[in-house]
Order: sequence, then structure tokens, then C-alpha cells
Amino acid sequence: MAVSPFPLVFGLDTFGDVTHDEGDRPLSHAQTIRNLVEQGVLADQVGLDFFGIGEHHTDDFPLSAADVVLAAIAARTARIHVGSAVTVLSSDDPVRVFQRYSTLNAVSSGRAEVILGRGSSIESFPLFGYDLADYENLFEEKVDLFAELLKGEPVTWQGKTRPSLDNQDVVPHTESGPFPVWVGVGGSPQSVLRAARYGFSLMLAIIGGSPARFAPFSQLFSQALESVGRDALPVGVHSPGHVAATDEQAREEFWPRYLEVIRRVSETRGFAIPTEESFRFEIGPQGALYVGSAETVAQKIAQNLTVLGANRFDLKYGMGGLSHEALMTNIELYGTQVVPRVRELLSRSQDG
Repeated sequence: MAVSPFPLVFGLDTFGDVTHDEGDRPLSHAQTIRNLVEQGVLADQVGLDFFGIGEHHTDDFPLSAADVVLAAIAARTARIHVGSAVTVLSSDDPVRVFQRYSTLNAVSSGRAEVILGRGSSIESFPLFGYDLADYENLFEEKVDLFAELLKGEPVTWQGKTRPSLDNQDVVPHTESGPFPVWVGVGGSPQSVLRAARYGFSLMLAIIGGSPARFAPFSQLFSQALESVGRDALPVGVHSPGHVAATDEQAREEFWPRYLEVIRRVSETRGFAIPTEESFRFEIGPQGALYVGSAETVAQKIAQNLTVLGANRFDLKYGMGGLSHEALMTNIELYGTQVVPRVRELLSRSQDG
């Protein structure tokens, strides 16, 4: 792939995994959330560009109101952008999502972003009374309405998934046009085409296997934008990982927690339980996990941004059972060592 024409952007995403104390006991949901605010503040201090929270509704991932936590982070920071990663739009009301993030945009002085998703984690559907049989139609209709809301004009809209709107003014209005909107894509070409149709940026969620297999999605996105007469838009990558002082330390901290989380998640989502062999592949050059020292992780990020023609990388940090201290170290290393090294590597490749 060609090098992206857009500026490089580096972020962190979290699902709010419950952290453990020094005795390996789980912290309360409340303390986990308070710690997460501190992590967001540190992300700003070490120079990162974005801090995102993924919506979940389970005991392991208690971040069910991401915008509230993001507002707390925004109030204590001045530069970093904050946003959802992702908002499950299918089981939410687009009007309320727009209002919440327009409010966050005001609180943060224009630093809010939204990454929309269909919902690979589906616990929100029964919680809010939605039928999974309507999975595709819910997202299609709600994205359509959300795009209308972003225009900043009174909305007239009709569909089957929520009451109609007739010349409805939806507030608060943003100060300087719509906030950035991305669509998270985990493997559906239709989602890529949808993002292009509405003029939303593309976030590739790559959590397993070779990242290179997503390169056709970047190409499809570029072609689809051109076919509908839109200018090029940014492409980002979201992938899990963990940075520590050495490769060995990162593996030792991450592997047992990763194995336990996937075991639990597999009970409801059918994930294959990883083996040590499959884990070694995933943390290697061709896998989707960014686990290692700052140099190891930086080399892999630089490689895959080039392969995918992407300009943004969001590290999904944290894994249930890790300590708050380990996560803070991860954030500091990512911001102060990994990101500068990636910039250096990509600058060299362009000059060469």
C-alpha cells in the first residue's frame, strides 16, 4: 500500500477491563473507573493524540457510560482527543448519541470523536430490548439518521427502528461543524462501503490473524470513496497489545491474563481458546497482538501502518487482571518511546 497522505495519529483504546490489586484481587467497578480517568490524563501528559473507551455492559467490562468518563478526562486535559471506541449504535438511539457527544465536544472544546460499531459484543441488545434478528437493519437505519444529525440542520427522517422526526432541531449544536466520525470494521466489506457512502473515516479492528489480510479493505475504501465522489479519508488500525520494559516481561504479564479473558469470552462469543503456540504467532511479526518492548511494538506498528496504508494506530491496552500500575507503565512507554520510534521509522522509510 502507498503511504497515507494524512498526518500520523496515535491513540489508546480501553474496554475498562477490571484491574487487580497487589494481592491479585479484583478492584471494584468504581475504583476501576476512577483509575481509568487517571490513565486518560496520563495519555495526554505523554503526548498521545486520542483516548477512546469501548462500550460494554458486563461484570468484566463495566464501562457502560463511556461519554461520562470521557467528560471527566476532558475536564482534566487540554490537548488529547477523547471518544468512543466503539459506540454500539445499533442498540442505542442516534439522537441521544449525537446529543451526548455534542455535549462532550463542548466540554472538551472540540476534542470529541465517535467510532460507530454494529456490536461484535452483543450484550447490549437484550439489555435494551433489541432483537438480534434485526442486527443489520438496526445499524443501517441508525447510521443513516446519525449522518443526518451531523449536518447541523433540522432533521426530517423516517424509518422502522425509532419514531420519525419532522423538521426536528436537535441540540446542542456544535461550534465548528461536525465532530469526527469513524466506522469500526472487523471483517465486513459492506461496512467499508457504508463508511465511504456516508463519508466517515475507516477504523480497522484487527484482533487476530495477519493484519495484511485487511489491506484489501483499505483499497476498497479508497475505491468506494472515489466512486461516490468523495475525497480521501483517514484509515486507522485498532489492535490489542501491552508494552513493558522487555519482551519477556510484556509476555509474562499479558499471556495469562489474555488466556483467561478469552476463555471467559469464548463461552458467549465462540472464540477459539489460544494456545501458547498461537499466542507466539500473534505477538510475532505477522500476528495481530502488539506485545513486547517499546522497540518490538514500534517496529510492528510501523510495518503494519505501511502495509495497510493507514495513518492512525490505536493500541487497545489493558487486559482483565492486570494492575493499574502495569497499565500506567504501558501508557508511559507507548507515549514516550513507542510513538516517537514509529515516527522515526516511518520518516526513514519515506526518505529512503
